[in-house]
Amino acid sequence: MPARSQAALPIPVRRVLRKLGTDIRDARRRRRIPTAIMAERAFISRTTLNKVEKGDPGVSLGTYATVLFILGMTDRLAELADPTHDPVGLGLEAERLPQRIRIRPFPRVETKGGS
Repeated sequence: MPARSQAALPIPVRRVLRKLGTDIRDARRRRRIPTAIMAERAFISRTTLNKVEKGDPGVSLGTYATVLFILGMTDRLAELADPTHDPVGLGLEAERLPQRIRIRPFPRVETKGGS
């Protein structure tokens, strides 16, 4: 039976985490890195590495990031929520742009002395 937190996850989230785990496992295997060495490099147990490779949502994001770092893939992690890759956010921002921009005159400052 899945943990409570995992049961509360939307199905697409569970799928993408499983895919991430599988992709991490495949990348490790392509590099011929044994699980014991990978876990040691990431300062985690082999059990935690196994959870990462299964896409367990209970594993911290920091652990996933560390494993990706060891595989040389952190640059892609930094791009996940980059605003330039957010068409919905950019579209909403564009909708909120003003239709017209008005220049407001500066208020007059009255000086004492009457000149």
